[in-house]
Amino acid sequence: MKYTTKIIINKPVLDCFSLLEDHSNIKYWQEGLESYEHISGDLGEIGSKIKLNYVFGKRQMSLTETITGKEKGKVIHFNFDTSGMHNIQENYFEALDDNTTKWVSTNHFAPTKFKSHLMLTLMPKAFKKQSKKYLNDFKKFAENETLVIK
Repeated sequence: MKYTTKIIINKPVLDCFSLLEDHSNIKYWQEGLESYEHISGDLGEIGSKIKLNYVFGKRQMSLTETITGKEKGKVIHFNFDTSGMHNIQENYFEALDDNTTKWVSTNHFAPTKFKSHLMLTLMPKAFKKQSKKYLNDFKKFAENETLVIK
């Protein structure tokens, strides 16, 4: 399944990009993130890997993030891998003016297990809704320093 999510953020493009690439900020706009740990590579650079640990209610999930492409202020691409699912996420940033940024995020989910394939087939809106929520929460964080953590 492949889809694109877009958002306009009232913040300069380089500010948005810096907030996004700083892993210490993830907890402020990704609800459910409990922790992350650096696995390999130069943190924040192409090829680097981190493990992200989430808790959603009683369900725990860990995934590995790999940076696959990066051009400061313009693009940052990731692969996310977890048991049963591979996600390719391509993020593009465009300065609409000095204080407005357009963020376009394209996600391609590829199930690696039958259960994941079934979940993707039966609940595609849930994936899209979660992606949109993260972009909206990032926007709130970037513009107003509104945090999703308790």
